[in-house]
Amino acid sequence: MLDYAALAALAAVIREGSFERAARALHVTPSAISQRIRLLEERVGCALVIRDQPCRATSTGRRLCQHVDRVQLLEQDLQGTVPALAAQGMARASLPIAVNADSLATWLAPAIAAFAADQPVLLEVAVDDQDHTAEWLRSGAVLAAVSATARPAAGCNSRPLGAMRYLAAASPAFLRRHFAHGVGAASLAAAPSLVFNAKDELQARWVRRLCHRHVELPRHVLPASHAFVTAALAGMGWGLHPQALIQPCLDNGSLVELLPATPLDVPLHWHTARAASSLLDGLSGAILAAAHAALLPA
Repeated sequence: MLDYAALAALAAVIREGSFERAARALHVTPSAISQRIRLLEERVGCALVIRDQPCRATSTGRRLCQHVDRVQLLEQDLQGTVPALAAQGMARASLPIAVNADSLATWLAPAIAAFAADQPVLLEVAVDDQDHTAEWLRSGAVLAAVSATARPAAGCNSRPLGAMRYLAAASPAFLRRHFAHGVGAASLAAAPSLVFNAKDELQARWVRRLCHRHVELPRHVLPASHAFVTAALAGMGWGLHPQALIQPCLDNGSLVELLPATPLDVPLHWHTARAASSLLDGLSGAILAAAHAALLPA
């Protein structure tokens, strides 16, 4: 049998980022946390924590943290059905998920906020590119993810959410300055673009579809959806923006499409670990309903 006090210590260290903060969260001493982690590492025969700033889990450590998350969800369900346990105080279960920034900035945040406001849950939301969020689930770091990948990982389910429409847009002044003679491979290779991070392939994908070849783009890196819009409005660069986020700017003319009628639609999927949990099912229902209302049919 696993030592669940030690597993709770491991999960707290990874969640809080340090042994000291984990000790405060569990109301024990840092030495007690260290001893529990050491005994657990001896039990499984490998390192579980990368002692860095902040502390990070090894691959085995992430799997054990995911196991703790699943057990918490099961205990939450049990408290809801066994009155004697519920009378001792309803603990909030942690529910880690990974999502893409553009979904979080548009349709997703209201859905998960409304769900968490009514349920005994503490959401832990990690943000990554939609092409990479599924890796968080595959590694055991989260229990669910919004992803552009359709195929689920082993032990997971996948359901289509719909497609998010992106438009290539910039300020009118930027277009006059950089695309006065048209939008093509030569002008795109010279005009500054905006990317979320090094993983962001949306701009390159749109250009490849337009030019039928790869074009090396000069890039500003801005890891925030609303910062993308602010930068585009200021004439810093062009980028692919969620239509839902920039529609008011398109309506008032402060942003314009580089080429009309050239949207990029990105299908999204909701991946969940196969954990029997009413909380995870409830979150899935809220997200599927919000996606159905906000996204295009895939």
